[in-house]
Amino acid sequence: MKKLITRSCEEIMTTVYKPIEFVIDGLIAQGLYILAGAPKVGKSWLALDMCLSIAKGEKILGLKTSQGTALYLCLEDSYARIQNRLYELTDEPTEMLYFSVMSDPIGGGLEEQIEGFMSEHRDLKIVFIDTLQMVRSDTDSSYGSDYKDLSVLKALADKLEIAIIVVHHTRKCKDTDPFNMISGSTGISGCVDGSMVLIETKRGSRNAKLYCVGRDIENAEINLQFDSDLKKCVVTDEPTAPKSKANIFLAALYVYIKKRIDFSGTASELVSELKEVTQEQVYPNRVTRDLVQNGYTLGKYGIDFQYKRTRNGRLIILHYDRERDSSDSKNTSEVTVNKLIQKV
Repeated sequence: MKKLITRSCEEIMTTVYKPIEFVIDGLIAQGLYILAGAPKVGKSWLALDMCLSIAKGEKILGLKTSQGTALYLCLEDSYARIQNRLYELTDEPTEMLYFSVMSDPIGGGLEEQIEGFMSEHRDLKIVFIDTLQMVRSDTDSSYGSDYKDLSVLKALADKLEIAIIVVHHTRKCKDTDPFNMISGSTGISGCVDGSMVLIETKRGSRNAKLYCVGRDIENAEINLQFDSDLKKCVVTDEPTAPKSKANIFLAALYVYIKKRIDFSGTASELVSELKEVTQEQVYPNRVTRDLVQNGYTLGKYGIDFQYKRTRNGRLIILHYDRERDSSDSKNTSEVTVNKLIQKV
């Protein structure tokens, strides 16, 4: 019997983990997602537009993308049809987008094929599988079967640290909860990291709503209109992202530690020191959380962070190394907090 591997609450809360990377800002992070919709609703057009945008580093649905290689498994299409769709969307080819119209099934070679592709394209960001049914070895749609198949893809996405999007269909029956319309059992939505359901407001209207829910994203409803000329979905009510309070704290910390170089003290002492930089309210009980959860960002700015437990309490240790500061502000003599908020 293998020993159960555990981590203490203290260890988890003080460890700097690699932050989740978004492929499409606020919408798709690393992990497994499902994009569902009725036939001919525009799922494939949206999927192709996402792939192109990521490959080119352009915005999609008004959201920023993390540029990298995209792989689109168009398993219900031909290369001739893909060519026609590409020319509808762009006349500028990109070397960072690849297609395949055939693949092995889940558990029968698909995972190895994707891993092999990534070994040749290390900057792979996203894989679209269109559709789920084309990579399943049987037609069983029980909870156990659905969860088993999707868990294989989920494990692969986590292992490779990429996003895998599975295109799927919705049921014909209507439901007040759009996620209940995803075809199959609840094992599908239960296994994935996020679900997106594209529903046309009225059949043939070219107006639709994209419902989004996930572990690492906020629930969202995005109103879309399919532009027949551009052949892409256009957002009709682009939401504005809320301002992050953590950015203000990190910006103030950066200005302070650049001058101080080193700091060793309690969270309350650090808050007191930061008052010389900003009038923004900083709470001692949130300092450790903000430092730990933004440890990777601090590292990019040349700031090392340690959290130690001593007899006298918990100690925060900070050190600034100018040579490791990758920001463009290190050579300026005065940097305001407001400017830094936009950079952090």
